[in-house]
Amino acid sequence: MSVMVARKKVVRKWEKLPGRNTFCCDGRIMMARQKGIFYLTLFLILGTCALFFAFECRYLAVQLSPAIPVFAAVLFLFAMATLLRTSFSDPGVIPRALPDEAAFIEMEIEATNGTVPQGQRPPPRIKNFQINNQIVKLKYCYTCKIFRPPRASHCSICDNCVERFDHHCPWVGNCVGKRNYRYFYLFILSLSLLTIYIFTFNIVYVALKSLKIGFLNTLKETPGTYPSMSLTVLTVLEVLICFFTLWSVVGLTGFHTFLVALNQTTNEDIKGSWTGKNRVQNPYSHGNVVKNCCEVLCGPLPPSVLDRRGILQQEESTAQEESSPRGPSAKEPMAALGPGGQAEEGSVPAPSLSNAEMPEEKQLMSGELPVPSQDAGQAEH
Repeated sequence: MSVMVARKKVVRKWEKLPGRNTFCCDGRIMMARQKGIFYLTLFLILGTCALFFAFECRYLAVQLSPAIPVFAAVLFLFAMATLLRTSFSDPGVIPRALPDEAAFIEMEIEATNGTVPQGQRPPPRIKNFQINNQIVKLKYCYTCKIFRPPRASHCSICDNCVERFDHHCPWVGNCVGKRNYRYFYLFILSLSLLTIYIFTFNIVYVALKSLKIGFLNTLKETPGTYPSMSLTVLTVLEVLICFFTLWSVVGLTGFHTFLVALNQTTNEDIKGSWTGKNRVQNPYSHGNVVKNCCEVLCGPLPPSVLDRRGILQQEESTAQEESSPRGPSAKEPMAALGPGGQAEEGSVPAPSLSNAEMPEEKQLMSGELPVPSQDAGQAEH
């Protein structure tokens, strides 16, 4: 006999989250789906630093100071830690409205705007919000079905609304928003210092070698483990990588330092939110560089509102077969008993009928004795 048993299957919330994100380690790591350039970033940093530590650092530690590889290692570890923290964290994704919440917001909008005649364009869905005596517009997101908070924007790549959205950075494989902007800034700052450091000491290495054995002999010198490749060729390769990286990373660091000093985002700067024709003053700026830097880089970090590892319970019905023998139960009728209380052979168990269920001619009147039938008499003999 098969019995339907309901089992509860544990499902994490990150498995049902909309948007174009990928999750690892049971929802602890959150990234964008497009991660190819992020792997290129890792390759460039790890490859350049591996060459520097393997060849130049050993020579410079002996000739100049053992602190050179130590300081390089500190910069490298700090840059990698901030990169992974930026790439693997929630940038500040705002959850989408539930069906009931979306329906309520739609009712509010219809009550505010009224019925729009057919053929006419409905008015823009905007709410006005006051911050520091200045009106800020809250725009409605048709994808997430919410009015976005101030400074939030919808990322078209990740398909999520992100709080204090700065930009989507393919080099880190994630959006940059309220919850990971400080780590992104520290990453590009430390990477700029590391690039300048390796670039400078690569030139110092070639200069020291040239002073001892001459520049041409330095170009011909080969390490013992790589007889076909010159050490200077590897050094020149590192110098080229660092040279081209300097223009982009150092310039990017300078641009974001300017934004941090003004308490402004890249999205606001591109759109000209506070420097356009209206010349509207930035309501988020404190008017002081130190206060702005402290708020952006040292302010409290809000927790994630996604609850990615929260549990959703879903019931699954499964069929199970019972193989254990069944004894007589109260619901099963007993077999007919013969004389001596033993069941007669070939007797078929018959359900007992109550007095009310029996036909009228078979019912016994009160005080009337049962009359044995002819069949019963024959059965006794």
